[in-house]
Amino acid sequence: MGQVGARGADAEGKVTITEIARQAGVSVPTVSRVVNGRSDVSPQTRARVEDLLRRHGYRRRPAAPGARAALLDLVFNDLDSPWAVEIIRGVEEVAHAAGVGTVVSAIHGRSGDAREWMRNLRARASDGVILVTSALEPTLHEELRILGVPLVVVDPAGSPTLDAPTIGAANWSGGLAATEHLLALGHRRIGLIAGPPRLLCSRARLDGYRAALEGAGITPDGSLVVPGDFRPESGFTACTTLLDLPEPPTALFAASDQMALGAIEALRRRGLRVPQDMSVVGFDDLPEVRWSAPPLTTVRQPLADMGKLAVRTVLRLTRDEQPDSPRVELGTDLVVRASTAPPA
Repeated sequence: MGQVGARGADAEGKVTITEIARQAGVSVPTVSRVVNGRSDVSPQTRARVEDLLRRHGYRRRPAAPGARAALLDLVFNDLDSPWAVEIIRGVEEVAHAAGVGTVVSAIHGRSGDAREWMRNLRARASDGVILVTSALEPTLHEELRILGVPLVVVDPAGSPTLDAPTIGAANWSGGLAATEHLLALGHRRIGLIAGPPRLLCSRARLDGYRAALEGAGITPDGSLVVPGDFRPESGFTACTTLLDLPEPPTALFAASDQMALGAIEALRRRGLRVPQDMSVVGFDDLPEVRWSAPPLTTVRQPLADMGKLAVRTVLRLTRDEQPDSPRVELGTDLVVRASTAPPA
């Protein structure tokens, strides 16, 4: 069968694929897959689309040389983090096994970059989109809806504004587990280096921390909570702030591994040892923290698994199959290593 673009017209110019998709109640890529003879469409949908194609007298164009394979767009706000690399690793593993190509983009929180990505998306006629960011303007949300490209959001920043399945991690229970671990070791004055407050995951980890303290009969102390931005520099700065308190904490829970590593460097520069002088727990379980000095106790966030599930979910949507649940939270696990010990 010949390949057609997302807005290809028939030989007589009477109908576009967009119009066929509207009448069939499916996405543009679904109609394109039917036209191009792809097998990943349910029989009922295929019959409905083919009936409309016949009624409109749609004619397939001759096959183009080097016709493209199936394609997914994977979009991050930023790519300068091992966290993003882990998600890409999971996405690539499942996409490669399914014979699907992947285009990775970063929009850096800038509207101009987001609009440029949207223009490229329209030109590529991707089969699906995985957004690892919710930072899109409402107008771009509407454009995505009009395009009808299947969409999955990974780790949404806040309450979902797109009508799309979301995949995240159990951040509240992870924050709870990290803090309960420190409490079980005997720590009672526990600092938190929190993530950006605008992010849902940051708020959930903070709430888990507070719930653990309250469960132990400890009133949370606001002076022990210092915000960061998930980067090592902010962990360094926040830890310095906590060390300058009249009564510093004996343990730290950092809401990302990179902030935990920054905190450990701040402690080292003060001549303090981990865990002898202060215990430190991170969040993510990035590969590098197994080799930090000391190896970091952390909450494992299943980043690669989130990427894998995102691909499986978006591929189901391309076949007009609905996911088992529109909101999925994968479990987190505490990984105890050498950076935590009872207070001196």
